[in-house]
Amino acid sequence: MAEPVAERVGFFTDTSVCIGCKACEVACKEWNGVPEDGLQWLGTSYDNTGALGASTWRHVAFIERPPAGGVADGAPGVEWLMSSDVCKHCTHAACLDVCPTGSLFRTEFGTVVVQADICNGCGYCVPACPFGVIDKREDDGRAWKCTLCYDRLKDGMTPACAQACPTTSIQFGPLDELRARARQRVASLHSAGRTDARLYGDDPDDGVGGAAAFFLLLDQPEVYGLPSDPVVTTRDLPQMWKAAGRAAAVFAVGVAAAFAGRRR
Repeated sequence: MAEPVAERVGFFTDTSVCIGCKACEVACKEWNGVPEDGLQWLGTSYDNTGALGASTWRHVAFIERPPAGGVADGAPGVEWLMSSDVCKHCTHAACLDVCPTGSLFRTEFGTVVVQADICNGCGYCVPACPFGVIDKREDDGRAWKCTLCYDRLKDGMTPACAQACPTTSIQFGPLDELRARARQRVASLHSAGRTDARLYGDDPDDGVGGAAAFFLLLDQPEVYGLPSDPVVTTRDLPQMWKAAGRAAAVFAVGVAAAFAGRRR
């Protein structure tokens, strides 16, 4: 298993400048050979893909809500919050913890990738993800998700979605630089009166140890379909194994004592 480099890379997605063009969705599919999907009209605004999944590694959400400043005379009664969602490439990744085959691994860039040729389709990783990112394809039963364009990173290239984004809503680079840039952007928006701007996933002390793909949001995370307090689902496994070990030891002592009593 490759060791992460000292300078971890990732995505900063600034939803305040997302225009919903879906260039990232198309670029992701074309570069990675992801099957087409989202061809049916869902009836939920212009969001035709619905959610992240095995064949949707980038999902552009169109969230309709009343305008934050109220509805002025003659103005539209709705505004869109647009956001391009993606795998978070968590610092503490539950999908890695539960994978029995080593199909999921941590790359030298600190990202999390599925090796499709090793995946046995057990599906343990699907419920383990606190963000509902990873999923299995119906045709082959294997798990798939964003690789942060691992093949492009190895050649010194920018991931396809960030390369295609026309507004720099999706920014790629060293994680520490992205976090500093994101905080400056939030401060700038606050100064301009957008006090609802906030960062999501940038805190290394959160329930997943911080994400390598984090976001600037203009409303509560739940509005974007994101958990407000994500927690790695395998957090309690060490304590559970210790408790199971203690219980097994007590049981073994009891059995030994019972046999010893019979011999007498």
